Amino acid sequence: MFYPAIRKVLFQFDAETIHELTIKGLKSTGKSPLNAFYKQTVQDKPITVMGINFPNPVGLAAGLDKNGECINAFDAMGFGFVEVGTVTPRPQAGNDKPRIFRLPKANAVINRMGFNNKGVDYLVSQVQAANFKGILGINIGKNKDTPEENAKDDYLHCMRKVYDLATYITVNISSPNTPGLRSLQYGDALNELLAALKAEQTVLTEKYGKYIPLAVKIAPDLTGDEVKSIAKSLIDNGIDGVIATNTTLSREGVEGLQFGTEQGGLSGQPVKEKSTQVIKFLSEALDNKLPIIGVGGIASSDDANEKLEAGASLVQVYTGFIYQGPPLVKEIVNGL
Repeated sequence: MFYPAIRKVLFQFDAETIHELTIKGLKSTGKSPLNAFYKQTVQDKPITVMGINFPNPVGLAAGLDKNGECINAFDAMGFGFVEVGTVTPRPQAGNDKPRIFRLPKANAVINRMGFNNKGVDYLVSQVQAANFKGILGINIGKNKDTPEENAKDDYLHCMRKVYDLATYITVNISSPNTPGLRSLQYGDALNELLAALKAEQTVLTEKYGKYIPLAVKIAPDLTGDEVKSIAKSLIDNGIDGVIATNTTLSREGVEGLQFGTEQGGLSGQPVKEKSTQVIKFLSEALDNKLPIIGVGGIASSDDANEKLEAGASLVQVYTGFIYQGPPLVKEIVNGL
């Protein structure tokens, strides 16, 4: 595959412009013979997690395909599962541009997108049009202008909309780019949100005749005690899985680099150790009561195996995929 040559050209241009063009290209070719440019056969390495049979343990993390427009294209690349979103009840523009910054010397990205998306109704239309038969995660969030005390209403709205289409649903309470969102990770606020979602899951299970697992995505900027507290809430509320982790507010590893002081969440190689440490804390605190999906700084099969050894059952890629393209998926699966 010739992704390295393509990347040289792509990286000459503004990050968000190229992202938008890439999404358009993948959307238009996902079901066409033109997907031969990125389609690849990846060996089966099946694993059952959250009661779901995954063809392989390597998934696409949320954030790349916020509106669910390229599901078939990412499936053609060999991902064992695809997670789309984060989606909010109403469309929103997100933060002001520029808001994505590449840091190639650190194999990293800083973004402050702010849940820019076309709204849950549009995502639902795209998922229906894709007619995807694989494993689909749908990542849900709250609108920026929804007060913190009403956040659960946004999550419940999205959950009801996507329940019948998702293989699992991820509750994003860890993006650093929506004010107040990360406070939902703690104490009474977390328990209230999870209890409401769990109760709705019971209602929707009866309505649709199927149980769709709920996972919660948490931040890397947590102490061991904070992770223990979150783990207890996840167990007490019967949550099905946890994704660790989102992007970091730390700038360790990008000091002195161009764009290194930009605001937003830092992803890629610099977050790898933080993410792995949170997974270790989680693994100990959860005591195998629910599975962990590991994400953060995975750019090789060694990185993926590190996450699995720390306690994850599945892994997801995002920034590593931006830098290496589809070959990364095959390399990781082969190396597991």
